[in-house]
Amino acid sequence: MLTFVGLGLSDERDISVKGLACIRRATHLYLETYTSRLTGTSVERMEQCYGKPVIPVGREEIEQRPGEILDRAENGEVVLLCGGDPMVSTTHADLRLRAAARGIPTRIIHGASIASAVCGLTGLQNYRFGKSCSLPFPSKGWFPVTPLSTIRANLSRDLHTLVYLDITPDRCMTVGEGIVLLEEMARKEGIVPPAFYVGIARAGSAEPRVAAGPGEVLKEVDFGPPLHILAVPATLHDIEREYLEVFARP
Repeated sequence: MLTFVGLGLSDERDISVKGLACIRRATHLYLETYTSRLTGTSVERMEQCYGKPVIPVGREEIEQRPGEILDRAENGEVVLLCGGDPMVSTTHADLRLRAAARGIPTRIIHGASIASAVCGLTGLQNYRFGKSCSLPFPSKGWFPVTPLSTIRANLSRDLHTLVYLDITPDRCMTVGEGIVLLEEMARKEGIVPPAFYVGIARAGSAEPRVAAGPGEVLKEVDFGPPLHILAVPATLHDIEREYLEVFARP
């Protein structure tokens, strides 16, 4: 059996009672470390809370070399811990399909997702979001403008955009860095950048930070430690505007 268990958004205590019971039955416990992170905890704290070793795995072990996980799932109870909700990432869907192809039973225990947490923290209504996008750190000779194209397509339909900010082994993108990159894309394309943003930091923690405003304002806001995420709103409903004015002042 291979079970995908959502950890929620902040620390080892965000897991559901059902997820915790599954962990305690597991013969092997893996932690996926690259699509999201629980910045309010550590592997050591997870092991202390869950009562067994936690094996961190990266992109290569999940996408290219999942043999160990699947071999163990054929003969035991394997749990893959995932930040947020497991199937938000297509990587996890691919692993579940590989397990099914080998006749390995699978199940999902869901956790709190950043996609819904953003709506609660910002007041932006969930049914008004269009396609989301990921904003990567550029590298030498590579500076994709696809995220800005997604935002513009959503705005043309009066839809909000959720922008996932890049996470690397040694760096997490900040709200300010994300806005700067979008502005650089707009300059490169010769167009006007988005006029208004909402930045969110540490969703699910005891002290999240939410601020809304023009790019020039939000670039000066100290959002504090990661993880950060960015939303680009379309036309605001009166309730959305009031919610941001009350709960998302810079």
